[in-house]
Amino acid sequence: MVRYVYDFAEGGREMAGLLGGKGSNLAEMTRMGLPVPPGFVISTEACRAFLATGSEPDGMAEEVARHLAAVEESAGRTLGRADDPLLLSVRSGARFSMPGMMETILDVGLNDESVHGLARVSGSARFAWDSYRRLLQMFGATVMGAPAARFEEALDALKRARGARSDLDLDADDLAELADTYKDAVLRETGEAFPQSPAEQLRRAILAVFESWNGERARLYRRRERIPDDLGTAVTVQRMVFGNLGPDSGSGVAFTRDPATGRPGVYGDYLPDAQGEDVVSGIRNTVPLADLERLDPASYRRLLEIMETLERHYRDLCDIEFTIERGRLWMLQTRVGKRTAEAAFAIADALVEEGLIDRREALSRVSGEGLARLMFPRFDAERTPEPLARGVAASPGAAVGAVVFDSAEAARRAAAGEKVVLVRQETNPDDLPGMVAAQAILTSRGGKTSHAAVVARGMGKVCVCGAEELAVDTARRRATAPDGTVLDEGRVVSVDGSSGAVYLGEVPLVPSEVMRRLEAGKDGAAAGDGLVGAVTRALEQADAVRRLEVRANADTPEDAARARRFGARGIGLCRTEHMFLGERRHLVEEMILARTPEERDRALDALLPLQTDDFTRILEAMDGLPVTIRLLDPPLHEFLPDRVELAVRVATATERGERPGQRDTELLEAVDRMHEDNPMMGLRGVRLGLAVPGLVAMQVRAVASAVVARTRAGGDPRAEIMVPLVGDVEELRLVSAEVERVLAEVRAESGVPVDCPVGTMIELPRSALTAGPIAGEAAFFSFGTNDLTQTTWGFSRDDVESEFFPAYIDRGVFAVSPFETLDEEGVGRLVRIAVEEGRRARPGLQIGVCGEHGGDPASVHFFHSAGLDYVSCSPFRVPVARLEAGRAALGDETDAADGADGTDRADQADQADQARGADGADGGRRDSGDGGDRSDRGGDGDPAAGR
Repeated sequence: MVRYVYDFAEGGREMAGLLGGKGSNLAEMTRMGLPVPPGFVISTEACRAFLATGSEPDGMAEEVARHLAAVEESAGRTLGRADDPLLLSVRSGARFSMPGMMETILDVGLNDESVHGLARVSGSARFAWDSYRRLLQMFGATVMGAPAARFEEALDALKRARGARSDLDLDADDLAELADTYKDAVLRETGEAFPQSPAEQLRRAILAVFESWNGERARLYRRRERIPDDLGTAVTVQRMVFGNLGPDSGSGVAFTRDPATGRPGVYGDYLPDAQGEDVVSGIRNTVPLADLERLDPASYRRLLEIMETLERHYRDLCDIEFTIERGRLWMLQTRVGKRTAEAAFAIADALVEEGLIDRREALSRVSGEGLARLMFPRFDAERTPEPLARGVAASPGAAVGAVVFDSAEAARRAAAGEKVVLVRQETNPDDLPGMVAAQAILTSRGGKTSHAAVVARGMGKVCVCGAEELAVDTARRRATAPDGTVLDEGRVVSVDGSSGAVYLGEVPLVPSEVMRRLEAGKDGAAAGDGLVGAVTRALEQADAVRRLEVRANADTPEDAARARRFGARGIGLCRTEHMFLGERRHLVEEMILARTPEERDRALDALLPLQTDDFTRILEAMDGLPVTIRLLDPPLHEFLPDRVELAVRVATATERGERPGQRDTELLEAVDRMHEDNPMMGLRGVRLGLAVPGLVAMQVRAVASAVVARTRAGGDPRAEIMVPLVGDVEELRLVSAEVERVLAEVRAESGVPVDCPVGTMIELPRSALTAGPIAGEAAFFSFGTNDLTQTTWGFSRDDVESEFFPAYIDRGVFAVSPFETLDEEGVGRLVRIAVEEGRRARPGLQIGVCGEHGGDPASVHFFHSAGLDYVSCSPFRVPVARLEAGRAALGDETDAADGADGTDRADQADQADQARGADGADGGRRDSGDGGDRSDRGGDGDPAAGR
């Protein structure tokens, strides 16, 4: 018989897949002897069974009853007892944290009778009614489906009537009145009275948490974070402890290090006389955790001891939620904390220095996505105006955008291509679509542990919280600064998540310190201490362990030199078509317009020395390293003027009674003659080389001449020639014969032993499926995954990404664009087939990838597992690819290490991916919490261009 329920004492953090992040870590703290209120966990298996059938699985209710009895015995109280009731919290807790996306219900067990008993036993009628109104609000909205706004409206109306600034100003009679109002609202909105049976409350609360797994916001979050839909959530049922019992009670969130910078110290927020929900929701401004030393010295000292114990136990930054109930400290949650990219590198490096982890594990705790984020620019400190407002620096970075005041408007404007900053008093889980769309989040309430801060850090979004001096009026869609400046919707602001400053208008950007050091090509020893040193030491470790080489896509000597400084070990793709643009375009036009072989040869002869010079300088920049030069790939019409522009010029001249220019007429005739309905599947690549006599020979002679020039200059040129868009081995055989003929001529003419291996791009499904025969003619393969993705899916990238990809992602057809992260099931299978069959035909065949996926962190891991020899990407993605290639190499050994201490080092956040105790707020899924914002990837994007 399947078992569904586990006591805390029976679990541990290694059981996160079964007990969820929250439950497994509560079990771990219980095992460590820390003060954890007793409870039990209903497993993810129970949730999956419920979602599959629509009813709770057989035997689950009986198991819950048995474990509840144990909690009742330890508490000396009984659920449903009128004079001294046991109250419970019911919280979600999935394997991967989903901050606030699923449901939490606190104070389960209260009813119209037991609220009086709670008042007597606690000695505080206000506390009892405060707890009851919270249950009514959570249960009414979460379980029964009453609109959450109704409860907020009723609370605001009561505060206005009493002249109260916050809920703390309401007394017991006020809260009792509010509870009656809430009950009336539940009945009116749902047609059903709030259930008075505590057992019924518990049963329905558990099922509501299960159902929230498939809620709209949960599905959206999973799609964004690529969390599988079939995992389900665990449910943690725990004895309530109360931070809202008066000034000697409270709730807080603590970090063992600063989650924004990684610096050690006392970081966190505390809220006296409050439940944990109040801390993370931002509805009341907290006090710094350090203030707890003054408010409750004994609890503060005990908390610091526990924080140190947990950090050494988990060997990482820990995010801790706690409650103090009348001077007694209780631990409600811990997890490996979500952090910024800067903090991820700083913490991993510091833990090595402290002897808690080694360099290999430190590498597993950072990510290429985080490194890419650190390479983006920052505001120019010397050119910033006086801040319009200041708040808490919750998630670093620099962002500029138009102010918007609700999630829907943020999403709408972002979809239209506008950069926006979402401004709220505080955010809640329903704001997720707007937070995803925005460049930055700015709130007037909350701190580093508020919903906005925690979610923003996880997504890599810039965030400033608690800008109290900014009066945000969401109803009127405006915010007012202390100096009277009004920010109407659409006005541009600049948000500095590193300092907490908000500026009016667009502030200039400067390169980040990390980018400057990487571009200078400094090593770890030269980098010294600080963030730059941490980054370079991580890259050194990646270089030491990685199997995949990293090359660059570079078409100019300047790009080649930059890529080499960034650590590229060669050029995996040198596109020759870029050399035909600009002032040289007229020579290509001459070749196209040529009416005789002699005219065509003259044009090619004019291009030859220009190409030779290009290749010579690139080979010089990459001296001693391979340079893979792709023969001309795009259709020739791309080098001709636009047809509409030509037609207008010809028609205008005709209308004036003038004779159109001969060249315009000839070009228009050529454009019409070469027109193709689908040019990307027409005369291009190898087909072009076979159809245009002399083109291949000119390019090969230019390559060979460059090799001769560099050899005579004492260099070590290593040119390779790559044939694009091969679909059949005979195509490659014909071009290879032409290549060898020209190379032989140059060898004979120069006396220099020119040797340029000839390989091909695998970018058509047919070439992947016939890789064996093709490998017989190819010295190497390079996957062109951009075209391979297009031809496998039948997508035209230029059209589909803006046309229907957003709808496909929203509806879950795929989680991310297949042009951004490789489609492993389809395109990836073709890659594996080609690798296997190619190496079977030619053992030791060198294989790489030169599509944009070569710089995508997730795709790099796939290419490592598929057995490729190298990835090639834009120069600015080279450090990212280096880091991820090293992390990919750690995969096998970290898999073996799993279970030794419950830590998955290959994906650090998986070790204890937990939700918040009080409200299910944020947890970290990837790479110590610094990964997830795909908006920073950008394929061949240049970080220097800004975010």
